[in-house]
Amino acid sequence: MKYSIFGYVLVLALFANSANAYQYKGDNFRFKLDASGQVGMFQANPFKEKSLFLGDWDARAEFDYNLNDKHTIGAVYAIDAIAVDEKQWNHELFALWQIKGVGRTELGITPSVARKLGIGLPDVGGLRINEEPLFYKKIAPRGPIISESILSTGHNHDALRLNWVGTSIENVQYGLSIAGLSDDFKYSVDGAVKFKNSDGKLKTAISLAASFMDKPDGLEASIYTPDVFADWRAQASIGLNLQYNSLVWGTSVRGIYDRNPIGDVSDGLSVGTGVSYDFMRFSVSVSYLLSDTGIWHSDVEKYVDNTVLGSMRYKYSEYMDIWLSIGTTSKTPFISGALRISF
Repeated sequence: MKYSIFGYVLVLALFANSANAYQYKGDNFRFKLDASGQVGMFQANPFKEKSLFLGDWDARAEFDYNLNDKHTIGAVYAIDAIAVDEKQWNHELFALWQIKGVGRTELGITPSVARKLGIGLPDVGGLRINEEPLFYKKIAPRGPIISESILSTGHNHDALRLNWVGTSIENVQYGLSIAGLSDDFKYSVDGAVKFKNSDGKLKTAISLAASFMDKPDGLEASIYTPDVFADWRAQASIGLNLQYNSLVWGTSVRGIYDRNPIGDVSDGLSVGTGVSYDFMRFSVSVSYLLSDTGIWHSDVEKYVDNTVLGSMRYKYSEYMDIWLSIGTTSKTPFISGALRISF
């Protein structure tokens, strides 16, 4: 609990000054600081159980230095409630080297290109449906679930990763990741490609990704699944996003296969879809997520979880908004809302 209190104090301190004070540009360098925080409530089984406190926050700092017109080096440090809850002091910590017209190289603690180029589900609420959803933090699932339909290789706090992401050329962007030096696996290789067309009224984006991890040994893939022990883990995902004016439709599919898993099985399929719409200062969305684990193994019991989430957000100002979400997992309905501040 003390770590969460530290996070909220940090974010509130950052908001004590004007938002424009957190970006500074010199002749050859730039420093930028982004942060957000939200405070609200979460209630499972409305009118039957006691309301729970809901809090979330994140902060990210980036420093860039231009060596010349083509080459830029820099560093990124990010921390959030997810990392602090796990008693870690960074969510991301990496150095970068960017070559204009070629691409960007990252080295350190950071998600793979499969996640960075992935496409998630539309959601205007604040329950993190695309990254370790907060509703599962409040409602413990009754079996192993795949809580995200974007490809992920687990928590990023312990593995050293090398990312390379190419510059978008003719609406196509691709990348490659290599990770190692981790007690949780021998090595991991990820690749991704993203197609994006923003011309015309109908805007489209498609993401394809694949990953191979050798000898996961106690890998904590997410906080909602048992640790993974297997000969190897393979994953693939596809995401699609269509936008017409203020209407957005998205869908994504993620498949996970573990070879000769030991202990509880947590591989399978995650499928999601959703829509969102903006009008004036309001935004609304409806999303659906299906998790089906154990489907590749005949000697284990499958576990299926369905989640439906509807959200509405009111944008009070550029830096402040209010959101309300109503949803249900397979067994438990819930309602949640919060005030969110960002810059």
